[in-house]
Amino acid sequence: MADLSIDIAGIQSPNPFWLASGPPTNSGYQVQRAFEAGWGGAVWKTLGEPVLNVSSRFAALHYNNQRVVGFNNIELITDRSLEENLQEIYETKKKYPNHAIIASLMVEPEREKWHEIIKRVEDTGVDGYELNFGCPHGMAERGMGSASGQVPELVEKQTYWTKEVASKPVIVKLTPNITDITFTAKAAVKGGADSISMINTINSLAGVDIDTWDTIPHVGHKGAHGGYCGPAVKPIALHMVGDCARNPAIDIPISGIGGVSNWKDAVEFMLMGSTSVQVCTAGMHHGFRIVEDMIEGLDNYLDAKGIDSVMDIVGKTVPKYADWGDLDLNYKVVAKINNDVCINCNKCHIACEDTSHQCIDMLKNDQGIPYLEVREEDCVGCNLCSIVCPVDGAIDMVEVGSEFSAMTWNQRQAITGMGNRLADVGK
Repeated sequence: MADLSIDIAGIQSPNPFWLASGPPTNSGYQVQRAFEAGWGGAVWKTLGEPVLNVSSRFAALHYNNQRVVGFNNIELITDRSLEENLQEIYETKKKYPNHAIIASLMVEPEREKWHEIIKRVEDTGVDGYELNFGCPHGMAERGMGSASGQVPELVEKQTYWTKEVASKPVIVKLTPNITDITFTAKAAVKGGADSISMINTINSLAGVDIDTWDTIPHVGHKGAHGGYCGPAVKPIALHMVGDCARNPAIDIPISGIGGVSNWKDAVEFMLMGSTSVQVCTAGMHHGFRIVEDMIEGLDNYLDAKGIDSVMDIVGKTVPKYADWGDLDLNYKVVAKINNDVCINCNKCHIACEDTSHQCIDMLKNDQGIPYLEVREEDCVGCNLCSIVCPVDGAIDMVEVGSEFSAMTWNQRQAITGMGNRLADVGK
């Protein structure tokens, strides 16, 4: 069995699976149940003021018979008193000393407020703090959450204030509701953050009831924007994690969040630079015991790869994540249809004919049996046919050689900028 334990900014955890700050970590009862199920750590539901919430709070996006593809909430920070939470954090940490407990915090952007709450939480024995600069609703209207997280100067300043008094590592949780997340990530680094976590939820409206015309969810027939999470946001989160991981100015560890639902998702996040992975929606959808499959799957994966420690996979894909201008313009793949597997549903032909490059022909053989064939010279390797194909193995995307040498857009521009003719360099 591989070593699944991690060290992120000095915070130890028996495995990389943490429950993210949210409804699943709202009490000592819940966090202790999670640790018994196997979770390596938990980020306690955000502490702060005011203590209030609304009813109702949650909504979900279901699609094509799959439930909870996306999840939306308008819930704020904990609605339990700070004293109650601090007592339960203390008791939970005492009972589970080897598990990571991180206190998520949100207060007004004032130095005294941050000093006060850090000093009050320190005595509970938490392993670190996560500054919530990401929540997009409710608290943001009061200058907290993403309202602070969208201003690099405020991120830097508030991080610095916490570091003035914190004796434990400080993780800065970033909002995705910003043009370029590396701006605020670099601000966190300048403020002295020990780690960053991402992503928090994305501004959203889950839906509208077309019979009542109410928003979903609604509170007394009025609705508001909320935070979007769940499997649907994973590609956005992976991009942002990768963008920060490959930036040399952001040289601190990352805790990845956003649509992690199984061990494969966790491996993807770790390969893109996450040391720990935080899970919320999947825990709410399926319960705490899903972590058993995550642990077993990750362990089997590492064993199959001959890797002794999960820390050894962190960031392995980052060097392969580049800007578009660094991609080889002369690399090419084409679609190959396996007619022994194809069921002749023609979805690939329709997709290609209507919305792509019209390079799949509908033909008949000598016996009059219909089949599909790709005209390789016209195929651009867009992948659409293989994406819409309902049968595994019916369409493969195959690499084909090029008569030209590898060349990126940036190389091409550099050459043209020097006045050389492209024909002189094989293009």
